This record gives sequence, structure tokens and C-alpha cells, in this order.
Amino acid sequence: MAEEKEGAARAADENKLIAERRAKLAQLRQRADRGPGGPDRGTGGGAFPNDFRRDALAGQLHAAFGEKSGEWLDANPTRVRVGGRLMFKRLMGKASFAKIGDRTGQIQLYLQQEALDETYEAFKGFDIGDILGASGVLFRTKTGELSVRVDALCLLVKSLRPLPDKWHGLADTETRYRQRYVDLIMSEKARQVFRARTRIVRYLRDFLDALDFLEVETPMLQPIPGGAAARPFRTHHNALDLDMYLRIAPELYLKRLLVGGLERVYEINRNFRNEGLSTQHNPEFTMLELYLAYADYRDLMDWVEKAIRGLADTLHGSQRITYQGRGYDLAAPLRRLTVEQAIIEHNPDIDPLSLRDLTYLRKRCEQLGIGIEPQDGAGKLQIALFEKTVESALLDPTFVYAYPAEVSPLSRRNDADAFIADRFEFFLAGREIANGFSELNDPEDQAARFRAQAARKDRGDEEAMFYDADYVRALEYGMPPAAGLGVGIDRLVMFFTDSPSIRDVILFPHMRPEAQ
Repeated sequence: MAEEKEGAARAADENKLIAERRAKLAQLRQRADRGPGGPDRGTGGGAFPNDFRRDALAGQLHAAFGEKSGEWLDANPTRVRVGGRLMFKRLMGKASFAKIGDRTGQIQLYLQQEALDETYEAFKGFDIGDILGASGVLFRTKTGELSVRVDALCLLVKSLRPLPDKWHGLADTETRYRQRYVDLIMSEKARQVFRARTRIVRYLRDFLDALDFLEVETPMLQPIPGGAAARPFRTHHNALDLDMYLRIAPELYLKRLLVGGLERVYEINRNFRNEGLSTQHNPEFTMLELYLAYADYRDLMDWVEKAIRGLADTLHGSQRITYQGRGYDLAAPLRRLTVEQAIIEHNPDIDPLSLRDLTYLRKRCEQLGIGIEPQDGAGKLQIALFEKTVESALLDPTFVYAYPAEVSPLSRRNDADAFIADRFEFFLAGREIANGFSELNDPEDQAARFRAQAARKDRGDEEAMFYDADYVRALEYGMPPAAGLGVGIDRLVMFFTDSPSIRDVILFPHMRPEAQ
């Protein structure tokens, strides 16, 4: 009850502030007929003018003049035009201080009634969150802070909603995700996360471009969803009168390009899977998928290892990373073990000789409360056991390979052991980061696996794959031996930005509707 009253009081206060700001905006609209003016026009030029142009950014000014003395600045007057959001103001009679923020940081403004005349009076009514344009000369205050001595000021945007308290920011996590725009205004850390995300994507793109990969685009709207075991989103194309699906993966289209002779291709893509929400899952997410001819899964493990270290060096200048309070040494050789070795290691009481025995695995899964289906084979149960008892414990960077062929319908079977496929997954901080394998390029084997998947779908498995006849036809023309890799960009960003939730690294994560 106390929390409800407190929330109601906050809402009432906010509504009052919004009403006051709307009244100020109404006054601005009434004065809009004073003429367009310019950067020296004061408050004229309409309520939302768009004729101010800045010639300097806060970060640039600090970089260029941050070490210059006050005497040097006085002897070398530098006129600048800056613009940004009002983040701080302190009124002191006939002179005041303010700080505005742009995409590079903040710069202090020094405002004097003598220099600004009636605009100074108008400034007194400006609110935190308003967007301003200012012109003036650089100088250094008595306390040594680089500042702009403003001789022209204009209000560019009237902010109607008050910003959160600067000391607490957006304290509510859900509000941060719903109102990312406010989160970005208030939190330098949030801005850094998304700058790092861009750098990660750029690094991966440059890494592949240097290896002669071709970046391509494949359909996001597909008549047959394929390339992963996942439940798709369905829609309908009216003109074609055809049910279609948002892609769950671009894999089958990218491998068609291998058939066509584009031997090294990649796509940084958005995928959509109609699944639950969690700290690790968002229905819409970003993947890097790449395919290259004349390579196998072991080549890709080497590439992943090299790329992970390169990212660490690029982002942090070190291969020793701290994530959520735990240290990770990416410089050491990354561990590699099979699925069965991992299960044995994390289940000390398991019988190593029974890991492919269907009856034994069924009993084991039942003891652990793992849901199983009558059609599940030993490979499916093995992976269910792995996901339950092993996956979250793989904190240090680890390659797990030799996945059961049963759960790898697009992977090449191992030549020496038909139970397994030449496939690996890369784990870091208890999460799957990448999935790679030697590609299945035998059209008859692929057709048989598609039929097995279709049978599972007919029995109610919504994540089983469709039969893709055109993809089988493409393989019949001949796809060179190849390897493919998918990397979860969002989870990679989580690790390198020390973010605990996938929602921290997606600008606008999916959320349940707000309570009305």
C-alpha cells in the first residue's frame, strides 16, 4: 500500500511538471511570429526551429583544448557553436552555468545577463532536458573547467517530460528497457554498450572481408523456414495468397550460394524464433552466419579462437576479461572436448559405457525430470542430458564437439562414427555463443534427414524442420565440401560489455505490454 501511494505521488508530481512545461511550450508558440532569427535570435524562430548548425562537439573541444591554459585561450580566442541537451543548470543572479550533452560528452556554458540581455531571462525558464544551441568563445573558469562564454543562445526543442534524477537515473530495470531513449540520455554506460556492439560487428565484418568473404543478403520472409530447429513466426502474403514465415536462420539460402560458386559468404542477419523471453533469449536476435568451401569444422574452431582473442584486444586491449565478477583468460588455449566427455565430466556417477543406450538414457532423463518424447532417440536424449547438467557449467571458453547426428540434421556425419556429426558448439560464461559444423552435401542423405524431421513435425514437434525440396535439388547440382558457422552477436556483446541480460544489449528488446 505504501509503495502504491508513493507511486501515485510521483505520478502526480510528474503530471504537474509536464503541465508546466506544456504551458511554456504554448507561450513559445504564441511568440513564434517574432521572426525566424538565427543563432543570435534568442527565443524567436518558432517553437521547434531547425536553422541552428553547430560546428563543434563537446568531446572534440575537450580533446583539442583540454590541456590549453586559460592564458592561452584568452590569447587565442576560439569561437564555437555547440548544441545539445541541457543536463545541468545553476542560476546565480546575473551569471549562470549550464552543461549541455551531445553524442561525445558534455561541455559547460557560462551565461551572463549583460551579454545575452532578454535571452538570459528566457534561459531562467529553460528546463533540464531542453535542447539548446549556443555560440561563444572558449575560456577556462576559475576552477579550471573548459567552458563556452556564451554570447548567443537559442532554445531548439522544448522537452515536455522531466528526466529522472541525475544521481539515480532510471532505477527501474524494466523502464530502462521500455524507454531506452531515456536510458541512453541518462546513462553513459548504456551508450558505451551500444558503441561496443557496433565495434564488435565492425570487427567481425573486417575480419571476414580480409579473408575474401562476400557479404550477402538473403530473404527474411521465406516460404519454408529452415536452417535451425526452432518454432517460426507465421504470416500471410496476400498477393500470392501464401503462408510465409519470418526466417529462423539464413543457412539454407547461404548454402545455395555455395552451390552457385560463391565459395565464401556471410550475412549479419536478424533471425526470428517464436520462443520464450529470458536473460539469454529474445524472439528477434542478431546472428553472424558464414559458409566457406573446402574447409571443415576444425578450421572454424581455429577461426573462432582467433576472432575471440582479436575482439578482446580490440575492445579491452587485453585477453584477460572480467565478466560479472569472474575472470576469463582468453589467451590460454581454449579447451576442446566431446559431448560425451562433457557429460561424463559433469555427471560423476554416470555409466560411460551406456551413453548411447536408449533405455539407460531414458531412465537417467526421467530421474532428472527431463521431459522426453516417445520418438526421441539416444542422440536426442544425450543432448537433453547435456543441456540439463553441463551447459550452464561451461564457464571458461570451451569447444564441445562430436554432437549426435540425430540432433544435427544439416551436419555431415563423422566418417569413423555414424552416431555423431562433425559439429561443435562454442560456450563461454555458461552460454552457447557459436554453432559450427562440416556441411552435409550428400543430397540423398539430406533428403532422408528432412523426411525424418518432417515425421517429427507430423507427430507434433513444432521445432522440427520442414522438408525443403528446392534445397535438396540445389545439392543435387553439387555443393563443394564446406563448413558453416553461426555466431550469436547479442550474447557475444553481453560478454564483452559485462552485461548480465540480453536485454541490456538490444536497443529495443521485446517486452510484455505495459499495464494500463
